[in-house]
Amino acid sequence: MNARRRPLISGLAAAAAAVLALGALSGCSSSEAAGTTDKFDVVASFYPMAFLAERIGGDHVHVTSLTQPGQEPHDLEISAKQTAQLQESDAVLYLKGLQPSVDDAVAQSEVKTKIDAASLTTLEEHGNEVGGHAAAHDTHQGEESGGKDPHVWLDPVRYAQIAQGVGKAFEKGDPEHAADYRKNTAALVKQLDGLNTEFRQGLAHTRSKVFLTTHAAFGYLAERYGLTEEAINGLDPESEPSAARVKDLEKMARADGVTTVFYETLVSDKTAKTVARDAHLKTDVLDPLEGITKKSRGTDYFSVQRANLKALQQALGAR
Repeated sequence: MNARRRPLISGLAAAAAAVLALGALSGCSSSEAAGTTDKFDVVASFYPMAFLAERIGGDHVHVTSLTQPGQEPHDLEISAKQTAQLQESDAVLYLKGLQPSVDDAVAQSEVKTKIDAASLTTLEEHGNEVGGHAAAHDTHQGEESGGKDPHVWLDPVRYAQIAQGVGKAFEKGDPEHAADYRKNTAALVKQLDGLNTEFRQGLAHTRSKVFLTTHAAFGYLAERYGLTEEAINGLDPESEPSAARVKDLEKMARADGVTTVFYETLVSDKTAKTVARDAHLKTDVLDPLEGITKKSRGTDYFSVQRANLKALQQALGAR
């Protein structure tokens, strides 16, 4: 939005920001850098944040994601060009604790509207085992178990809470279009409420309540719907499990009637297939929605989440 343009910190930064074109949203690539449009320029840290910005902002926002499609968000390192772009945006929407380089860049930037999604809902500490049975026999904690689990967007209820906070921040940052932001936020929250109902009803009656994943990303979802997530790895999707952990998982799978090892689209399926082969289980995809690619089972948050629901219903023996 030209009315709020600030001077660039250097001529070099101006050149970098002007030529940068990040198209990290499926179906919404951008040929203009933040700071060069007449819209409310929003830089989002990765897909779930960019999705919220687009749905709430509608035609009034220009959204650019720092994380490219197919890129593992946890591994993101901010470039000089992206730093310049962030500096020139009207707002930044990120989730503190997920991407350290983004946290640092935001802290050092002069962006007027800084929206931390983690501050708009509640975060919890999760280990490798999360959900209905965790309190009874949680003996395996991941390397990152001492920190807060950032994967709140996979719980439609918490995601709706974040959406409401983002909507209010947009209203304050761009009051000229506040009425539209309120309308768009209400519509999105209604959709998320409907998705919550689909999950609650679809997982209410299942043969098993335990599911096995390679990455401990689904703790909030498990807690919301009375399930237990057993993760091969902790919150770090690239970590490798110990031999003892794999052996314990095989015993758990037999005891709890687990049929499937879930893996995700942005990380190698090697570990999942190894555990599944040794334990005589099937494999399937459970998408943590950290990015949309051609491999995704859907084109946006809602379609991928419904694919996740279908996969869980099949693995858990929903009736």
